Amino acid sequence: MSATQLSREEYTPALTDLSEEEELFRASVREFAEGEVRPRVESMEHASKLDPDLIKQCFELGLMAIESPEEYGGAGSTIFNAILAIEELARVDASVSVFVDVHNTLCTNAFMRWGSDEIKKKYLPQMASGRVGAYALSEAGSGSDAFALKTKAADMGDHWELNGQKLWITNGNEAEIFIVFANINFEAGYRGITAFIVEKGFEGFTVGKKEDKLGIRASSTTELIMENCKVPKENVLGEVGKGYKVSIETLNEGRIGIAAQMLGIAQGAYECALKYTAEREQFGQSIQSFQAVQFQLAEMAVEIEAARLVTYNAARLKDAGKPFLKEAAIAKLYTSRVAEKVSSKAIELYGGYGYVKDYPVEKFWRDSKIGAIYEGTSNMQLQTIAKIITSK
Repeated sequence: MSATQLSREEYTPALTDLSEEEELFRASVREFAEGEVRPRVESMEHASKLDPDLIKQCFELGLMAIESPEEYGGAGSTIFNAILAIEELARVDASVSVFVDVHNTLCTNAFMRWGSDEIKKKYLPQMASGRVGAYALSEAGSGSDAFALKTKAADMGDHWELNGQKLWITNGNEAEIFIVFANINFEAGYRGITAFIVEKGFEGFTVGKKEDKLGIRASSTTELIMENCKVPKENVLGEVGKGYKVSIETLNEGRIGIAAQMLGIAQGAYECALKYTAEREQFGQSIQSFQAVQFQLAEMAVEIEAARLVTYNAARLKDAGKPFLKEAAIAKLYTSRVAEKVSSKAIELYGGYGYVKDYPVEKFWRDSKIGAIYEGTSNMQLQTIAKIITSK
């Protein structure tokens, strides 16, 4: 039976097939990215800061509460729609993309899964309407070994007191609500780790310096300093001593978001290369007419399509309530490689123009490099995949 003879019920759509609702959502985000984000990319890159008006628009358009339940002011949608938004934004600017990504896939989802009813009622409406979230796990001495964190939490009777320093915190300057991981009992090892909700205005809490980065320069990456920081007793996210579960399971979903960001970067670089090679003339014809260039563009297209499939697959599995840990690790690992490879090839296709900041492709390459580092390095993704496939 040919594909054209299959009935509607017998036809299984490809992972890249979108429902009408998903298509409309993608189109609306692309319109926003092209109309509002693109004109600001260069100025934000030079200022190393997100445009405050753009942040406001992200909230007004509902991009900061995609999965948050409707009762808390969100869209009550899926992680699949969240990654569509992240992908489309990264196609234009990776900094805006990761701003939206961290708020949704790490912060909002952690509140949704681990927050008490009281915590959800208090914070989710705020995070849907105007208060930015950040996720504070990393420290100077705890990166891949996240549970080696040294930030300490002490039970003071009527409140918790936090002391320590966090590093590499995305959205650090914009955020007002932070999920901070600290250890209440170092003798218990990782079983002492607890997740706390810290607001920017809490006594003893300070946002430190902003890092001067290679890429995603408009995204703020900062240190956080806690000196006898007072946190209300009720501001524990999940259970005391179970912060390790909060961190692991939240990051598993967050990796799909990073995969979508890398996918968007690759797509944006590819589209630039496709357009430029059609316009650039050498030897009396466009360089796109040469088979050597055509083959390079074809290779880029193949890599991007494969990256899209593994990313969408991980998101579809998550939405279906099926195991997705291996698939999320594969997606993040592979898309980070594709983003770097495709953006690098785009620079080469631009020739000397690709190496200067007057043209867009060098930025895509700089933005791509972080994909192999944050929310779990490539080596950590390989370790995760290896453990799963060898444990059967």
